[in-house]
Amino acid sequence: MVFKDEGVVVTQPTAGQFRAFSAKCTHQGCAVQDVSSGTINCPCHNSKFDASDGSVQGGPASRPLPAAKISVSGEAIRLA
Repeated sequence: MVFKDEGVVVTQPTAGQFRAFSAKCTHQGCAVQDVSSGTINCPCHNSKFDASDGSVQGGPASRPLPAAKISVSGEAIRLA
């Protein structure tokens, strides 16, 4: 899920495991649009990042999405 106001994208690679990354594409700074089929997707130039670790999976981006710190408590996910 992309939280545009916070500039963060949160993914759930496996049940009970959550990861968070910057929602700013490392190519030209566009906001990523969505998470689908295991990738975080940027609409500007079609860069794709792995939802489990933020690594580049395709497109013109050459650097991974930086990780963001989150805390998970029950069903609540918060920026750390």
